[in-house]
Amino acid sequence: MGNQLALILDYGGQYKELIAQRVRQLGVYSEIHPGSLPVGEIKALGPIAIILTGGPRSVYAPGSPQCDPELFNLGIPVLGICYGMHLMCHTLGGRVMPGSPEYGRVNASLDTTCALFAGMRGEAIVLMSHGDAVAQLPSGFATAASTAQCGIVACGDGARRLYAVQFHPEVKHTEDGTRVLHNFLYGVCRAAGDYRIEDYIARATEDIRAKAGGRQVLLALSGGVDSSVCAALFSQAIPGQLVCVFVDHGLMRKDEGDMVEAVFAKRKLRFIRVNAEKRFLAKLRGVTDPERKRKLIGEEFVAVFEEEARKIGDVPYLAQGTIYPDVIESGGGPAATIKSHHNVGGLPERMKFEAIIEPLRGLFKDEVRNLGRKLGLPRALVERQPFPGPGLAIRVMGAVTRAKLDVLREADSILRQELDKARKRPDQYFAVYTGVRSVGVVGDARSYDTVIAIRAVETSDFMTCEYAPVPHPLLQKIAARIVNEVQGAGRVVYDITGKPPATVEWE
Repeated sequence: MGNQLALILDYGGQYKELIAQRVRQLGVYSEIHPGSLPVGEIKALGPIAIILTGGPRSVYAPGSPQCDPELFNLGIPVLGICYGMHLMCHTLGGRVMPGSPEYGRVNASLDTTCALFAGMRGEAIVLMSHGDAVAQLPSGFATAASTAQCGIVACGDGARRLYAVQFHPEVKHTEDGTRVLHNFLYGVCRAAGDYRIEDYIARATEDIRAKAGGRQVLLALSGGVDSSVCAALFSQAIPGQLVCVFVDHGLMRKDEGDMVEAVFAKRKLRFIRVNAEKRFLAKLRGVTDPERKRKLIGEEFVAVFEEEARKIGDVPYLAQGTIYPDVIESGGGPAATIKSHHNVGGLPERMKFEAIIEPLRGLFKDEVRNLGRKLGLPRALVERQPFPGPGLAIRVMGAVTRAKLDVLREADSILRQELDKARKRPDQYFAVYTGVRSVGVVGDARSYDTVIAIRAVETSDFMTCEYAPVPHPLLQKIAARIVNEVQGAGRVVYDITGKPPATVEWE
């Protein structure tokens, strides 16, 4: 990259991506690597900072992730978070034991003479999530924070530039958590703050030109944020050499297919729209299992894309909108494989390409959106709501039909229109065709129409969420519009379940 690097060593923590994002937002480039990364490879990377993530294990338990003690003798500042704190103290001769569990937001007393808390108030609400605690500090360390239940919530050895916190500074639930990370990066590590998305654009452009030369590149354009930004970047880097195949499966939200076509018709690329709604609906006829829906949609996408690729002829390079979380979630290290990501619908190996070019592979979603803005994509596309790959097929409970999709599209459009105008918008919001019918009264007649559920959540990472407290007058307006304007919708309910125990999507 050519930038200073903050190295995130992963010990299975659920917030590892959030840590890396926060560091980048503070102007320092970050990468996540397994906690088992050898010291020699760490030296070769040349980081200015090392951050040890949290994790679900007890550091003293057999088989728990450990690290080479030499890590702390490299002269590189280290910050341990949660399990990372336990690992640092345990490795350096301290003692970690089962303690009084603390989960959720807790008031902590801070020693503002510690470099981590410089310029902060003496108290802060912090997010705790632990059952173990440091009972004895290693030699040279001093306590820097405490709570009513835990005597050592933060500690440090200023001479060696080794620091640790029991709480999670990366989450929004911790007051001034970003300030803690800023103090570590700039006060302790003396970071230059040399990471900017504009620099990424310049480097990615050079890389695309070097790899593609004067030859054509093929991209499956879904209309989602990642593939759209990827297309915009290629069209700017190698104008006229990109061929975009947009497979419109008929499962998109209202007017989205036309919006995608309108945006990319103005770009210096070849745009091919394949209207394949009938094919996809035929495949989905009578299918109710959500996983079966996903598989059928993915298989049919590949089939359509293959057909179009054969028509186009010899295109040596494939472009993919793979982003950094895709790489992380696909496995590696002590964290479980969340899901294997196969961009472009999971293209089979029989489709031979000389190379795959993935210019967004090192970016997080917020950076991809920022990149899209810099490349001149419209706000409606760049800030597009998260949308599942199978589209509305998994927001229609039960079998999928054109009639159900039309009802859902109209209801979802009304919901988005109203929440888009809200002063504080939820992080994600959408409608669901429940497949349940309910008795109602329309005029003087009895009706028996579909129940539409609406979902709106607040989250920082989509790994957990709470329902958004949408004002009741606004909910009332949305419900009235849906019932009055959408033929076939007879009742509206609001989903107030968090994640866990629910998921964001219904299927």
